Amino acid sequence: MQYLVALWDGGGTVPVEVGVVRRLVARGHRVTVLGDPTLAPDVAAAGAEFRSWTRAPHRTSQALEDDVIKDWECRTPVALLNRLCERIITGPAADYAADVREALSTAPADAVVASGPLLGALVGAESMGLPAVALCANIYSRPAPGIPPFGSGLAPARGPLGRARDRAMNALATALWNRNLPPLNAARTALGLEPLREIWEQWDRAARVLVLTSPTFDLPATLPDNVRYVGPVLDDPVWSEPFEPPAGVEPLVVVGLSSTYMQQAAVLRRIVAALDTLPVRGVVTTGPAVDPAEVPGTAKVHVVRSAPHARLFPDADVVITHAGHGTLIKALAAGVPTLCLPMGRDQGDNVVRAARHGAVIGLKPAARPERIAAAVRQLLDDPSYRRNAQALGAVFRADSASTALVDEVESLERNGAPSGRLAS
Repeated sequence: MQYLVALWDGGGTVPVEVGVVRRLVARGHRVTVLGDPTLAPDVAAAGAEFRSWTRAPHRTSQALEDDVIKDWECRTPVALLNRLCERIITGPAADYAADVREALSTAPADAVVASGPLLGALVGAESMGLPAVALCANIYSRPAPGIPPFGSGLAPARGPLGRARDRAMNALATALWNRNLPPLNAARTALGLEPLREIWEQWDRAARVLVLTSPTFDLPATLPDNVRYVGPVLDDPVWSEPFEPPAGVEPLVVVGLSSTYMQQAAVLRRIVAALDTLPVRGVVTTGPAVDPAEVPGTAKVHVVRSAPHARLFPDADVVITHAGHGTLIKALAAGVPTLCLPMGRDQGDNVVRAARHGAVIGLKPAARPERIAAAVRQLLDDPSYRRNAQALGAVFRADSASTALVDEVESLERNGAPSGRLAS
């Protein structure tokens, strides 16, 4: 089989979605990735062919000024929602669709696999009569009965009042998304496809929506029939460099915040200050968006730009993270209790989900060093956190080892996409 995979440089979603590519290649399929030029090294390492977006928005470097979203400029969740729509989800839908159609005209494929936010890429596949797969690289993000809106950081509803809260908030979220529907429908009608009533109905046109996490982690909800949970992808990014933890008998605490810019240097400095007061060995990874020189280390705390989580987490006694889905899931998959300092995006939602299992402690990112230190001590001293993390980790590892992800993609048949064409 031949697949066209449409991706964008979404930071933490990259290792997950490129991991999908790697698994398809390993099963003997030919894969072409259409994506930002910054993804070319990841794609080459996965064994796939690479092709750059031309019309659609794309990053050509990791410089901050080249970031398409620049979400640190958004002061409210509504502003971020509109920014995402304008620059990725709906505003450039026609351009994404055109690039997908051009790629398919020169390198025909049996199906299109696309990052879930790239609705224009899904439009391009639908217009060509090809089955499509939308990838949800973290928790299920579309408004749905039974779960609070994505990005709200709210706990599951309890009782009639809580369920009424979720219905009202999901209705509001849907209305806010749909304010950005016109450019998506314009792209569809220009290609002879019927308009949609809601933005995320584009996912309903896909043959599959694959949620790349464990159903045990996410909240139970009433979801469309084409949605499948296929387990987490635990791959490290290709830019991760070899690193061995410092020797010693003290507990090892590993720190990893966002790989993209979230103004996190000050948070990292407070974490270093906290760890320096404890009898621990600390390893802080700043990621590519922060210069390690901005976060001075100490005799106890080593600061590096990157290190492979797959190497460090199994030896760690505690992980400290912003609770991005990729880092948090990998920490818990290793059975490590985790301190979470969510800074936005889906991070508050992830803390809520992990806290249900008693495996994490959540603090505000503005927490002072002494509060961070106290939370680390609690995770080290209370064995229930490790027991709970280990129980959850066993489930995550089993789900990750499953072949469900590739099995679902391989199950698609040509012309298996739902028909959305306008009547002639």
